[in-house]
Amino acid sequence: MTQLSILELGRVREGSDRRAALNEARDLAVHAEQLGYQRFWVAEHHNMAAVTTAATSLVIQHIAAATKTLRVGAGGVMLPNHAPYIIAEQFGTLATLYPNRIDLGLGRAPGTDPMTLRALRRNPASSDHFPQDVLELQGYLGPVQPGQSIEAVPGSNTNVPLWILGSSLFGAQLAAELGLPYGFASHFAPQALDGALRIYRERFKPSAQLSEPYVLIGTNVIAAETDAEARWLHTSQQMSFANLVRGQRNLMLPPIDNIDDYWSPMEKAQASQMLACSVVGSPATVKAGLDKLIDRTQADELMIVSDMFDPLKRFRSVEIISQVME
Repeated sequence: MTQLSILELGRVREGSDRRAALNEARDLAVHAEQLGYQRFWVAEHHNMAAVTTAATSLVIQHIAAATKTLRVGAGGVMLPNHAPYIIAEQFGTLATLYPNRIDLGLGRAPGTDPMTLRALRRNPASSDHFPQDVLELQGYLGPVQPGQSIEAVPGSNTNVPLWILGSSLFGAQLAAELGLPYGFASHFAPQALDGALRIYRERFKPSAQLSEPYVLIGTNVIAAETDAEARWLHTSQQMSFANLVRGQRNLMLPPIDNIDDYWSPMEKAQASQMLACSVVGSPATVKAGLDKLIDRTQADELMIVSDMFDPLKRFRSVEIISQVME
């Protein structure tokens, strides 16, 4: 059975504020736990007015404190932005406070623009060391070895599960080589999905953490009572992606009746390409769309992005998704 999880960005809605966005993320996690979702991840992005999950470990703590059984984690930490030792301490602390509930997904991209990368005091070339940084981090989170002079406290021997996240063949190859679970970012960059999954499965080497390949894929799902209502709710997400194409960092906007009044043909083409791995519609439409995606990818887990303006409509969307996938 394909597991269901949720990816959260803590989006700030027009007319709302950042604290409300973080609390709405927490409330959605509580709701997801009650519905039987497997995990709830937050993503590291910087310098985006509508995204409040930049301090990823702090947001994870906010959510883990309000839940009991849900796995909570990073989807992901952009490791080139950080020293592996610091991430080991942060996630080791989380794992100590919330045993057997913390995941650590790792990405190679900066999660921001070049100017903000400089503000983070990181060298753009840091991403070249991503494989070595993953292994260093894994070492800090594992048992202390004889003669080891640097220990992550807390962190050592917490064995926080690591995931490799990506949208290209590089991440698939690394996850396979290290024997780690692999998450593909098809919710915004679906172009290499099939090729990446094929490479990951063909080249996978068993490890202490994982004996066989495990695939998670991100997918946008907007579920409502009718196809028409879902398409209307989806316009908020479509406008967010159009703004991304424009280089604008707007807050999340309320739905509109005609999305073609908002974007140009070029913006529509670019945004629609990024949103190609989306399922939008009534319960029957969502069921058919997700079944088709699972048949295509044989994914072990779907990580749902259900971005919409109205928090109550969002609650209903994750309910519908859970119901149709039982």
